[in-house]
Amino acid sequence: MIANVLVGLVALIHAYIVYLEMVLWDTPRGHKAFGLTPEFATASKVLAANQGLYNGFLAAGLVWGLYLGGAGFQVKTFFLICIVVAGLYGAATANRKILYIQALPAALALAALWLGW
Repeated sequence: MIANVLVGLVALIHAYIVYLEMVLWDTPRGHKAFGLTPEFATASKVLAANQGLYNGFLAAGLVWGLYLGGAGFQVKTFFLICIVVAGLYGAATANRKILYIQALPAALALAALWLGW
C-alpha cells in the first residue's frame, strides 16, 4: 500500500514536470522553476517540450504499473529505476536539485516496492 502511494506520488511529480516543460516553459512560472532567462526559454521551448514528453512516458509507465496491481511489480520497478538513473544523471549534469525532486522520491518508492510495503 505504501509503495503504491509513493509510486503514485512519483507519477504525479512527473505529470507536473510534463506540464512545466510542455506548457509553462516559456512563462514566468517556468522561468522560475528552471532558472531560465526569457530568451533561453524561447529558444529552447521545443527541446523542453520533447523532454516533457519523455517525462510523460515515465509517468504513464508508473500509472500502467499501478493499474496492473500485483502483476505490475516489474513495470513499476523498471520505470522507477529509469527515473532514478535519469535523476542521478540530471543532478550530475544539470542541477543538483533534480536529485531531490526526481531521484530521491523514485528511490524511496523503489525501496518500498522491493520491501513489500
